Amino acid sequence: MSEKPSIHMVDLAGQYRRLKSDIDRVVLGCLDEAQYINGPEVGLFAAELAEYLGAKHVIPVANGTDALQIAMMATGLKPGDEVIVPAFTYISTAEVIALLGLVPVWIDVDPHLFTLDVSQIKSCITPKTKAIIPVHLYGQCADMNELMQIAREYNLIVIEDNAQAIGAEYTTSNGGKIKAGLMGDIGCTSFFPSKNLGCFGDGGALYTQDDGLAERITMIANHGQKVKYYHDVVGVNSRLDTLQAAILRVKLKHLPSFTQARQLAASRYDQLLSEVQGIELPVRNQYSTHVFHQYTIKVKDNKRDQLKEHLQQRGIPTMIYYPLPMHLQQAYKKYTYAHRRFPHSEQLCSEVLSLPMHTEMDEHMQEYITNELKNCLKHA
Repeated sequence: MSEKPSIHMVDLAGQYRRLKSDIDRVVLGCLDEAQYINGPEVGLFAAELAEYLGAKHVIPVANGTDALQIAMMATGLKPGDEVIVPAFTYISTAEVIALLGLVPVWIDVDPHLFTLDVSQIKSCITPKTKAIIPVHLYGQCADMNELMQIAREYNLIVIEDNAQAIGAEYTTSNGGKIKAGLMGDIGCTSFFPSKNLGCFGDGGALYTQDDGLAERITMIANHGQKVKYYHDVVGVNSRLDTLQAAILRVKLKHLPSFTQARQLAASRYDQLLSEVQGIELPVRNQYSTHVFHQYTIKVKDNKRDQLKEHLQQRGIPTMIYYPLPMHLQQAYKKYTYAHRRFPHSEQLCSEVLSLPMHTEMDEHMQEYITNELKNCLKHA
């Protein structure tokens, strides 16, 4: 009988050990140089990420939430403006809308793809609607072809929340391919440690093809100044540490192989779980590659929580992303209207379960996970 494997939701330690010599070298180099804020590594990382993405401008900031806030500030959104956002997402997307005095307008999601249901957008547009924030959830893009057509028709700003799908590629209506985050006006991402491209602390970035937006983003992120001590606009203090940029430079070189490892793990899950009754496996968007920040299944017949507990007892961590939709969060109830319904978002919150997914997964781990999952559902 084979030994029970050690299972992690995200194996950051294992990934570090694989890259240890390169990471230790650059970290020690930063300590020797002692340029901890805006050191040369920050600019080098921005340039290298821009090349990888095909972006004209990349502006690193302190975290992904800051990236979203700065994007909204840079595009000139004003208090009272309405911003369309999915009801099923992480709180950061809505949080910065509310903090800036904007009004989040929830929209339901596709029950199979988990991303914003574009067919509902037009019915939510009012004279106050100024922007849409599609979230590329779990690692694949929202339906950007139709979304961008609507945005152009109604002159709406598009800010892509790309915290979970860096490196995903989208096939546009003309057959071209473009990286996630570069279809709208601004793309925002996070380098939180568990992300596909993660640092050893907090970090984030914005990217855009627009020179004017890039200049404004850079200025806002630096206290609203272009020239030191001369502040042209109200800004914030948001910057990526030099140490984190150095680590990200190392990991960026491996991002394509990280993506391949996640996709291989997802394919293994697909195969091992293909005949299991009572669950729905991740559905791929035909226009988007999937970089599998999460491998998220849907568990039917109210068995999700029982399955989660069973796996936990057998040393298998899982996560529920997310247990409560935006419109039912206590802090955001004032933005909910009685006539609006979000049945798919509510149902997903009772069904979704994310299985362990990271770059260090192997067949033994996944066989153990899926066998335990099968055993639980078989006897449930």
